[in-house]
Amino acid sequence: MSKSIERADDPGAIGSRRPTGSARSRDGWKTTLARHWRHRQWLKVIGICAFTWIFFMAYFHVLRNAPHPVTVMPLTPLDGWIPFEPAAFWVYVSLWFYVGIAPGLLPSLRALLGYGAWIAALCVAGLMCFWLWPTAVPSQAHQLDPAVANHAGFALMRGVDAAGNACPSLHVATATFTALWVQRLLAAAGAPWPLKAVNATWLLLIAWSTVAVRQHVVLDVVAGAALGVAFGLAALRFGPAPQSQAADQRL
Repeated sequence: MSKSIERADDPGAIGSRRPTGSARSRDGWKTTLARHWRHRQWLKVIGICAFTWIFFMAYFHVLRNAPHPVTVMPLTPLDGWIPFEPAAFWVYVSLWFYVGIAPGLLPSLRALLGYGAWIAALCVAGLMCFWLWPTAVPSQAHQLDPAVANHAGFALMRGVDAAGNACPSLHVATATFTALWVQRLLAAAGAPWPLKAVNATWLLLIAWSTVAVRQHVVLDVVAGAALGVAFGLAALRFGPAPQSQAADQRL
């Protein structure tokens, strides 16, 4: 995939002048990522919004129509070591921006459709887990501190994202899937290591936030990360390699 992206980023392939010397190494990755971000931008925005809407319809249907008894997830010592942190709410909701970064950086329609198919498969797998084995966060863990119980953000989050559909955490699974793709796309564009470190840190903070706001327990996070890794690596290995923009425009 990396080689394919690098070929797609070859300025000669799309009729641009090739940068030379240190200017290319210093600024080429910025030009590459900006060009990919702008490519079919409205299609990406509409597609991500439509995908999210369809996902939540399926998510709430499964949540409200569990066909089997609900299993309450057990707490581990690590759950007790991670304190409730109201500020983690903002990290938790940042997922909805974060998951748009990888598709936003894809350079071709074919790659975008392939990415969509793989993350849809991940979500279907997670929903099947919820359907076959309904789980919930323990009530003692899901209770809010009275100081923030009336906070508008927490009230909305608890109203939308109930204690059910706990394991695996699809919050963590989709973040992990996204992180793997963003890391690969940054590497292919030749982005510097601080950007890759930001990407990895963002993933870890999202995983931490799911426990810190008491939406999940540690076992949910572990299962979600495993699901995200499995589908992310499979997608990078077997999914369609991105094409150049010139080739994409002929589709």
